[in-house]
Amino acid sequence: MTDQIQELAQLVTESERTVVFTGAGVSTESGIPDFRSPGGIWSRYDPEDFTIQRFVSSPAARRAFWQMSSEGGLLADAEPNSAHYAIAELHRSGKLDCVITQNIDNLHQKAGVPDDRVFELHGNMQRVVCLGCRSRFPMPEMVQKFQVGLDIPDCPGCRGILKPDAVLFGEALPVVTLREATRRAQRCDLCIVIGSALVVYPAAYVPAYAREAGARLAIVNLTPTPLDHEAVVCIQGKAGEVMPRVLERVK
Repeated sequence: MTDQIQELAQLVTESERTVVFTGAGVSTESGIPDFRSPGGIWSRYDPEDFTIQRFVSSPAARRAFWQMSSEGGLLADAEPNSAHYAIAELHRSGKLDCVITQNIDNLHQKAGVPDDRVFELHGNMQRVVCLGCRSRFPMPEMVQKFQVGLDIPDCPGCRGILKPDAVLFGEALPVVTLREATRRAQRCDLCIVIGSALVVYPAAYVPAYAREAGARLAIVNLTPTPLDHEAVVCIQGKAGEVMPRVLERVK
């Protein structure tokens, strides 16, 4: 693995515009379980309650969401890990164009990557959005209202339905975010996939767009991905162990 880490560090050093694409494998090391893994969210809650159709039409489904949130079932008080901090260090060093992420945990921003450099393809669970007036509010604020006895929190302004500002099943990805993420991927010279098996679409198309546009591709993941054969270097390992070692060599 040492040779591969050195090779990835060399790619970063030579790059003028690096895009990092992250998935759940980055956040699991912060204690956030993969939604689909044993012990993950969907082993304790019915994913059918989190389709956009059910969420909008069923007060019971919305109540289940707020109950789950109040129990810390979604992200709780997770903190960035060494992979997040290594990616943030890429930004501080001037190497990082942006992070494009499948994650909804806000940990890249918490680690120090500016909000305007993080493109969240699946949204952000630290906010809720009103389906009526489109106002946004901090998730903890609304969870607190539920915990002190408000049955199902609604919009303080228009009394509309509050939905997590994340993509529910059956919802399209945010068009503007996806468009800009695609544009950034197509103009980068290095795309590093970290902690994604690249099986959730359409988000997983983004690294492929980068490769098709001529960027070099590197992959850091615990398991093989469908794009391994396209990558200059593949490292099978934990993001929190690999990326700090890469940054050491870049420095």
